[in-house]
Amino acid sequence: MDDLNQVLGVFSKNTKEKTGAGTTLQKSEHKTYYYVTRTGVDQYHVQPLNERFIPSGLVTTLTKRQFLTSFSPEIDYYERKTLPALKSLNAKILKGEDLFAKGELDDAEQSFARALLIDPANPKANLGMGSVLCSKQNYTKLSKIVNKLLKNDSVFLEAQRQEFNLFAISLRKQSLFEESINFYKKAIELNQEDENLHFNIARSYFDAGQSNEALNHIDKALVIQPDLEWAHKFKTYILKKTKK
Repeated sequence: MDDLNQVLGVFSKNTKEKTGAGTTLQKSEHKTYYYVTRTGVDQYHVQPLNERFIPSGLVTTLTKRQFLTSFSPEIDYYERKTLPALKSLNAKILKGEDLFAKGELDDAEQSFARALLIDPANPKANLGMGSVLCSKQNYTKLSKIVNKLLKNDSVFLEAQRQEFNLFAISLRKQSLFEESINFYKKAIELNQEDENLHFNIARSYFDAGQSNEALNHIDKALVIQPDLEWAHKFKTYILKKTKK
């Protein structure tokens, strides 16, 4: 992937499937997890996570609309699954780099093979200088991706919150209220004390016809910032429209 890509984290996509026919027809829903980055031209690259929770396989490029209407952020999944797996992978990478620098090529190859998931049960297969260098090159690419994925500090989380808020605003303007609410919820998970997020999600709830939820978040915004003028005005407007 391009080094200029912005890491957005882990997202999921639900796929509905049908099996059988007539009386034997069964419906099921399958959730797939993806690692997502975005380029400066607002293209979104999605790559599925493998059984080890690491990005692997075909990278698909989507437009902003395709991405926002099909994928949902998975903050908890990233924290519980992908991040620990990446830390373990990073440890193998660092060990391989250290061994390679010391000239211990066989051991370095084993570490690279484990990191790259190359026949972990038989890491010494087909070894040799060419094989080591090939793995070293692949490892270098992998190392760059892992370093970006491990950027999970407060700066990254704040950037995610801002992205989710912008995504939600864009979706609300397209009258995609359910999708908008979903992104606002994820943004609030990252910062429950942001009065503007509560105000914004209230607007989406109101537009979706869920006045009670809208009032609930307006009240939360006012607890955080009691003199939030537009929140007071919006609450008055909702109460007038619903005659509460």
